[in-house]
Amino acid sequence: MITSPLVYLFSLALLATVFHLLDTRTTWKVFKFIPAVVFIYAFSMLFASLGVFDKNEEIDAIYKLTKTNLLPAMLFLMLLQVDFRHFFRLGKSLLISYVLAVLSLGFGFVMVAFVFNFDSDSAAAFGALAGSWMGGTANMIAVGSALGVSQEAFGYALIVDSVNYTLWVMLLLFLVPFASMFNKFTKSDENMAYLGEIGCACSMGAPRYWLLILFALVASFASQIIAQNIEILNNTTTIVLIASTLGVLGSFTRLKEINGSSEVASTMLYILIALIGSKAVFDNFSDVGVYVVAGFSILVIHAVIMVIGAKIFKLDLFSVAVASLSNIGGVASAPILAATYNKSLVSVGVLMAIMGYLIGTFGGLLVGNILIGIVK
Repeated sequence: MITSPLVYLFSLALLATVFHLLDTRTTWKVFKFIPAVVFIYAFSMLFASLGVFDKNEEIDAIYKLTKTNLLPAMLFLMLLQVDFRHFFRLGKSLLISYVLAVLSLGFGFVMVAFVFNFDSDSAAAFGALAGSWMGGTANMIAVGSALGVSQEAFGYALIVDSVNYTLWVMLLLFLVPFASMFNKFTKSDENMAYLGEIGCACSMGAPRYWLLILFALVASFASQIIAQNIEILNNTTTIVLIASTLGVLGSFTRLKEINGSSEVASTMLYILIALIGSKAVFDNFSDVGVYVVAGFSILVIHAVIMVIGAKIFKLDLFSVAVASLSNIGGVASAPILAATYNKSLVSVGVLMAIMGYLIGTFGGLLVGNILIGIVK
């Protein structure tokens, strides 16, 4: 049994490192269907359930301290990558598709909350899931922390995220050969040549990790200090919103040009996932099925609205599919889908997915508070 708080943190960092290396340095196909974060969470949860981590005050204290400081730092670094200038050059079809994807997902969550009669914890968990499906796992953690989602409910939401995401990616890839048929149905303009000229929001040069860590920690401390004097809903929500704002402001400065922010933010994300998993102990998995069915129901509503919207606004399948996956899948999968249409369009998938870092937190918080309001 691990009783030392430092060994506890080291163990979680080692766990995250192992699965990151397996994901990036091996050719194991399992990581194409199940993201590394799911394995990190699952094994961290398994070790907690087996009693590997002691439940003493010192470990509880370092858990809270690490999570409180890493969360705003991660959000700040994630949002440094947002590129508004390039995003608004995407064109009418892609911008309409993106807005339609966000709104249809939000509507789907609200409708499913009524049908499945969520309790307050489930409502908060699906609010966190909304953060993920409008942004990514980082947004899921931010929204879940702000809404006070229990570790068990967060685990269920992570399972739903993984299962539904995998099937959704497979479906959208399956539909690629049918693009011409879909475009005839919607009477869309298929000319996307200009999109290949849109740049990627990528930084060049040698990575400067320590400088980025310094700025991230300063942003984290600043967020917490400001949150002590200004509170929106609750302290964690305030910290999340302030850190997000600082990240967006930083994206307009030369901080954006420093290479390595994605890698540092991903490292922080993996450690946060391991931390949350280390506090999750499941008695049973009887509610997982309901969560998964509810997740599928949200995607069905989302798909129906996207098809109707495509018909009304004459949108092509590329725009609709990439907009959908940039929300539900994020940076890991949207560029891959874009490349199946045309390799020159990879940067389009990257740009749309990166915008989710901003939309996911605010959208998830909005949807989460609506869901909690419904159950009350």
